[in-house]
Amino acid sequence: MRKYLVMAMRTPRFDDSVVVPHKEWLAQVRDRGQLVETGKFTDGTGGAYVITAESLTAARELIHTDPIHTTGASELTVHEWEITG
Repeated sequence: MRKYLVMAMRTPRFDDSVVVPHKEWLAQVRDRGQLVETGKFTDGTGGAYVITAESLTAARELIHTDPIHTTGASELTVHEWEITG
């Protein structure tokens, strides 16, 4: 398994009603053992989370099921992340 950093930046379509479904989705990913860490940016522009997956393709497939993505509330980018320190 590799680690992937997911950056979630809010779009103009962001609505607070997506927060609960997003947190529920994160809990499901955590329960499957694929969520390493999560947090929001203090300036309110979005947040980030780290997941594990077999490949970049698998990571993209997973994050594209996140309600903040499926509703268009946030733009997600994913990067394979090699932690060096």
